[in-house]
Amino acid sequence: MLHLKSSQLKSRTRRLILGGMLVCVITLYYCLSSTAVNVQTTSEASPCLQTQSELFNASERSWGQDGSCAPKTNLMFMKTHKTASSTLLNILFRFGDKHRLKFALPDGRNDFFYPSFFQRSHVRDYQPGTCFNVVGNHMRFNRLEVEQLLPRDAVFFTILRDPAEVFESSFHYYHNVVPFTWFIPGEDKLSAFLEDPSHYYTPDGFNSFYLKNLLLFDFGYDNTLEPNDPRVTSAILEVSKRFQLVLLAEHFEESLILLKDSLCWEMEDLLFLKLNVRKGSSVSRLSPGMRARALQWNSADWRLYRHFNDSFWAKVEAYGRQRMARDVEELRRLNAEMRAICVDGGAAVEPTGIKNTELAPWQPMGEKSIMGYNLRKDIEAQHVEICRKMLTPEIQYLTELGVNLWVTRLWGWLKDSVFWLTSAM
Repeated sequence: MLHLKSSQLKSRTRRLILGGMLVCVITLYYCLSSTAVNVQTTSEASPCLQTQSELFNASERSWGQDGSCAPKTNLMFMKTHKTASSTLLNILFRFGDKHRLKFALPDGRNDFFYPSFFQRSHVRDYQPGTCFNVVGNHMRFNRLEVEQLLPRDAVFFTILRDPAEVFESSFHYYHNVVPFTWFIPGEDKLSAFLEDPSHYYTPDGFNSFYLKNLLLFDFGYDNTLEPNDPRVTSAILEVSKRFQLVLLAEHFEESLILLKDSLCWEMEDLLFLKLNVRKGSSVSRLSPGMRARALQWNSADWRLYRHFNDSFWAKVEAYGRQRMARDVEELRRLNAEMRAICVDGGAAVEPTGIKNTELAPWQPMGEKSIMGYNLRKDIEAQHVEICRKMLTPEIQYLTELGVNLWVTRLWGWLKDSVFWLTSAM
């Protein structure tokens, strides 16, 4: 009996120590970040100023002098969470490299001080009046601030995903940095939470936004709104007005074809390998009941998603179903060719199977669940660069683009150290 009580005391002590260490680590990290997460502000207006040459080029981007379509190169990609957005950002990085575009990049970390509202001052080396071609890293959207960075002809696009799947993925990825989840009993915390979300959820709790209407939050709106709130209607209308194209993760290849058509890109610009994909054992398969509860809990996001699902398929109809099917088949064929050329073994591997740490993706806190790739060693010279870039995760790509990710790397070291110490206890 005494032995049992001693074991229980040790277990509780370890949990308290872990909780204390996690709080200290998370607090330290966010002390290095802006904390104004609930107030959207706008700096004094200072729009980007183009040279006469740039203004001329901007007017010529839709159509070349010979009447042919020319690629649009002023782009704002609103990178939402858990929506295949890392794969799309890799495509955008490679396109920007190809055309020598000027990126607006974060400073010290891999996002623009998320979850704070975006400010131009978050951009590395920003000076009033500076013009950029591409904005694409995670942010909490602030339209007026973003618009000051880009020429007036910039195309705004984003990507959404079924909110039930966003919630499942976000719960897995972020629950260790959302303190209220630490007190959910049992092994299957996701199911327990969905049985009675309001029992656990604290709207003002630290990082709670990750687990309710995350899409709406990313766009800069209140994630606690009910779906019939007029402010949700206004939010949908504002997103529709600002973003020329809203893509769907479930139909990623069709989305890329629409993007290609809208931006006048080439098929080779769309080549991709799926990045930040979880291994199957870490994915919670939602039962019909769990899915229904997840959608009810994220009902404002569900309304947002249904609206843009309708507009997406209207664009597919306008493009032509048969034409879309042919183009998707061609894209899949090209991707299969590149996968065979670039990837050792032809498929992603679990974290323990990644041989080159330079290609190892970022892992969630306390997990080793994100898969990666191994680069083939016998790649022909003409494919080496494209293969390496296709396999390069976001953190490493940002480093190549010149971002000093000291905050992100400090956070990575701290979180890994905490769990190493905990597992050794």
